Amino acid sequence: MTRPTREEAEHAVHTLLRWAGDNPEREGLRDTPARVARAFEDWFSGYGQDPEEYLTRTFEEIEGYDDMVILRDIRFESHCEHHLAPIIGRAHVGYLPTHRVVGISKLARVVEAFARRLQVQEKMCAQIANCIQKVLEPKGVAVVIEAAHQCMTTRGVHKAGVTMVTSSMIGAFREDSDTRREFLNIIGNPVTRDDR
Repeated sequence: MTRPTREEAEHAVHTLLRWAGDNPEREGLRDTPARVARAFEDWFSGYGQDPEEYLTRTFEEIEGYDDMVILRDIRFESHCEHHLAPIIGRAHVGYLPTHRVVGISKLARVVEAFARRLQVQEKMCAQIANCIQKVLEPKGVAVVIEAAHQCMTTRGVHKAGVTMVTSSMIGAFREDSDTRREFLNIIGNPVTRDDR
């Protein structure tokens, strides 16, 4: 697939503005196609990133540490691949190291790389877990994502305040209910809690 030029992208936005019923030549919209193209470069920068690369630099001097490593409340912004509407949420990521760990900022970067693509939350959850499992080869990986989908809150059924929760458990987190329960307790158990 050949990537369109910036000019083609801006022309597409220009057409959409006309289709919406407005005049793209008026003062307030004249620069909108260029602004939207720049915004798309930011929102979808994940296509130019390799999440696995973030996990290649690890540390082995961990004094035998083999308990959970958890990074919780990683805020992210993504976009629904069905409507291009924002998905805004938090990811909680944990793993059980075998003989090496990775810098914690790298876990956040993995989340960010997958979030900055057109997404379905279930797929994004699995992508993050599978990436960490593949590169770090830990005893297990757990990922829980909580997010609000603007495709549901600002259009369609218009249900504000609804949060979708997905989880992906690999290895020890799937096989051992005590390990899974400990992880969920540490992150605040979004799978079962009621915030009302």
